[in-house]
Amino acid sequence: MDREPSNDSTPTPHAMTSPLRLIQADITTLAVDAIVNAANDSLLGGGGVDGAIHRAAGPELLEACRMIPRLGGVRCATGEARITPGFHLPARWVIHTVGPVWRGGTHGEAELLAACYRSTLALARQHDIATIAFPAISCGVYGYPIAAATTIAVREARAWLARGRGPHELVFCAFGAAIADAYRRELATLS
Repeated sequence: MDREPSNDSTPTPHAMTSPLRLIQADITTLAVDAIVNAANDSLLGGGGVDGAIHRAAGPELLEACRMIPRLGGVRCATGEARITPGFHLPARWVIHTVGPVWRGGTHGEAELLAACYRSTLALARQHDIATIAFPAISCGVYGYPIAAATTIAVREARAWLARGRGPHELVFCAFGAAIADAYRRELATLS
């Protein structure tokens, strides 16, 4: 069972020379330019990190999400991203992305999850966001295997940074110990 987040923002050993950082914390408490919401396609809140972000940001976030037009019945398709202000959060922005539901890995889940990171980072760049924090997208109720998801997250972040594009600091924010350990193992491959 996962421990509660420690709010320990001590960088992992590689963080001293890398713009990638891991912390175990509640993402709603982070003072970064933007946090990423692992949202559902309605963008109107839900459980897990999505519900926590909506509660912490206040009712203004729900109203801002309602203003995003629906296309094909959804406000944000799987793999895409939308941006809103952070309202009562320490973060100035919330970037909402919809990760794939795990269906065994044979329904394009890996590409859709990678698209979440690429779409989010492209939107962050458009808004001159320098620091961004990601939760473990799709690893909660969407059931994506943690090890596979963290591999994709780190791979996409490294590829983005290798192209010299902002944001300049990417934080992987793990709520629980199991996810933090998976990120730690993946980030250790950078050494």
